[in-house]
Amino acid sequence: MKVALPKFNFFPTKFVPWEREKMKINNRIGKIGEKLAAEYLEKHGYEIITTNFYTKRGEIDIIARKDNEIVFVEVKTRSSDSFGKPVEAVNYFKQKHLYQTAKYYMYKKCHELDYIRFDVIEVYIINGKINIVCILNAKAIPKKTNAL
Repeated sequence: MKVALPKFNFFPTKFVPWEREKMKINNRIGKIGEKLAAEYLEKHGYEIITTNFYTKRGEIDIIARKDNEIVFVEVKTRSSDSFGKPVEAVNYFKQKHLYQTAKYYMYKKCHELDYIRFDVIEVYIINGKINIVCILNAKAIPKKTNAL
């Protein structure tokens, strides 16, 4: 006998109009930040391989090459500091998804002999001024343990 489980909707399908508009603005700001980050990397000698690489595990904003390294870049754009620093949004779970997506990319593109690196680029767009901070070789946040 099959029992139907109730479906839980964690993501509401209907938003009030101002929330929908806010999401559109945040998406636009994010895309602008990714474009600015790609330009920044090119100006500093990186070759952009691809942008917005998607898998079922996650997405990598920018994949670039510099010297003999493949660099996976997560771009975080903010228009204010009211929600903390952008790098703080790259938590353990986001890092895990980035790592799994990067592993899949390396497998599919046969880059086994290349070195890899994970960078985070913070893009601040505040009052029309742009500030870009690149955190090279961003370290992983250790997973919390149950130890006291």
